[in-house]
Amino acid sequence: MRKNKKQQEEPRNNQIIENDVFKRSTLKDLIAPSGVDVSNIDHIEIVSNTKRFARSFFVSTLPRMCTFPELFRDMYLFGDINTSIYITPVKEEKSQNDLNRVINELETERIVAADRGNINRESTITQKRLEAEQLRDEIAAGFNKLFEATIVSTLFTYNLEDLDRLTKMLSSEMSKTLVGIKSAWGIQEEAFQSNLPLMNNKIDKSHTFDRNSMGTVFPFTTSEIGHPSGVPLGFNKQTGTPILFDNFASSLTNYNMVIFAKSGAGKSVTMKTLVSRSSVLSGIESLALDAEGEYTIVAESLGGINVVISPTSKTIINIFDIETETIKDEITGKDRVVLNVENKVEDVTQGLLTMSRGSTRSIEVNELTKQIIAETVAEEYAALGITSNPNSLYEQDSSMIERGEILSKRKKQMPTIGSWYRRLQAKAQDNKNSDYQFHYSYLLKVMKQYIREYDGQMAYFDGQSTFELLDGAPFINLDISQLEERFARPLAQQILLSWIWEKFVKKNSEDRKKASKKRVLVDEAWMLLPYPEAVDFLNKMARRARKRNVSLAIISQRFQDFYEKPEAQAVLTSSDTKLFLAQDKSEIQYLKEVFKLSEGEANFLVTCQRGEGLFKVGADTAILKITPTRKEFEFVETNLNQLAKRRIN
Repeated sequence: MRKNKKQQEEPRNNQIIENDVFKRSTLKDLIAPSGVDVSNIDHIEIVSNTKRFARSFFVSTLPRMCTFPELFRDMYLFGDINTSIYITPVKEEKSQNDLNRVINELETERIVAADRGNINRESTITQKRLEAEQLRDEIAAGFNKLFEATIVSTLFTYNLEDLDRLTKMLSSEMSKTLVGIKSAWGIQEEAFQSNLPLMNNKIDKSHTFDRNSMGTVFPFTTSEIGHPSGVPLGFNKQTGTPILFDNFASSLTNYNMVIFAKSGAGKSVTMKTLVSRSSVLSGIESLALDAEGEYTIVAESLGGINVVISPTSKTIINIFDIETETIKDEITGKDRVVLNVENKVEDVTQGLLTMSRGSTRSIEVNELTKQIIAETVAEEYAALGITSNPNSLYEQDSSMIERGEILSKRKKQMPTIGSWYRRLQAKAQDNKNSDYQFHYSYLLKVMKQYIREYDGQMAYFDGQSTFELLDGAPFINLDISQLEERFARPLAQQILLSWIWEKFVKKNSEDRKKASKKRVLVDEAWMLLPYPEAVDFLNKMARRARKRNVSLAIISQRFQDFYEKPEAQAVLTSSDTKLFLAQDKSEIQYLKEVFKLSEGEANFLVTCQRGEGLFKVGADTAILKITPTRKEFEFVETNLNQLAKRRIN
């Protein structure tokens, strides 16, 4: 059947009309519902494909002190709810005038209360006046600022009964944090429009915040940390969802982590929980450099190894130990075995330099001292024929030669601090240069305390190593807690880090398919900071660990110690994971500056409970609550009072 001209043109005309309408439509037209009924005094009906009901609220009252993140958490996360925050800075002049008026009013109230003999009322008003005066002075000095903020939320449901029920629930939940909310009675339309993403506040329901309190209104609630390969470390305190954490997640630029917290905030509990769970669930091998003797029970519980280093133990760690390593050739892509004697000479030299400086960090040690030490260290390896050739590390076992064919090889005995000292003595006798003689004399004098031949009080690092690290051990604990704290422990940390690099880290393959996941834990790392060579080695280890599929975990108390040591900050930049538990107020400013913390985050770290902290993993941030199980608590908790309380409960 043939269509006439009018019939043919009709679809085309309709299409033109539709296109024209579409072009003239705004974004608001396209996303807007079919209609909105604003005739009700306490809610709005939204007509679209499905009818919905909405009720808007505003924050009416606040507690005297606002702390992040508890204050508005429940409102941000309460079902289908939108929240808008309008912030207007208050000019300094107005701030000063308003505060002066408040101060005068409070003083009048105080006098009235004093005249009436109401001591409690007088005390309360006096405290408020002092707080107002402090705020006024902070604003005048440029350390603080006032803001007017309006907080409006809209709750959505599909029937009116649910809207009423959820309104009561929300009001009840918010009252727990002393936040009062009110339905926008009679101004539902204005409140609803204020909550649309149009940046147009149509209700006058503001509150005054200072800069610190302002941070409490921002919803840091969206970040979740949930690595598919991770182990449960705790819960997101804001959302209640489990935090699954994997040091070795592919999304991270490196595998290192740092933990900072004041004493008693839960550093050890956190690390022990992570170590034990990652060992059992992920097969991660961990090694702890235990400065306080806190990880012994963890090693025992996991079936690991405890090694005690003390003046009375028979354990010896030889700083001269060197191992071959397998690297991937950059040209061929194939594995090849290398022996880097040059790097080892540098590491040993740094260790001996720290020894020579001693606890006083003597200024007698300079570049010439370092040169003398480095030369004698290099000569020690050369005397044994140890070169860059990996085979030079071994000697033939004559008992294993059959028909002229070598069936096995045996590792050579390594140089020791004692053999190095004897070489130093010989060189001192041969060298008559007065500049050199001074340094030889100094070294021979101060290094005697590390030599067994002279019954040195710190001779526990002189000799051949008395044990080897076993591959596959779930947890190895090197306990140095019995050493003197001021110098012997940081010295042991440095020497052991060098030894761990040789015996634990270098053994791991550069090929991720062959490499195990390993973690090196340095507890109380602040002890290393006064010693530049120790800090330098820590930095090098942090930079090189990822290549060997190793995570370096640094645990320390005062962040300020790292902040004031620019050379130590490389450890922080080489750590993609950061956990801040409860902090002293004196630390907060440094953390804010380095890690760009918000006021709310900073305030939270001062007020949070034990086992709670700010967890930054890559680009994600969450509020972490550590949750050891009852059984785990038996070996992760070191606070006896906490342990007793847990057992009672």
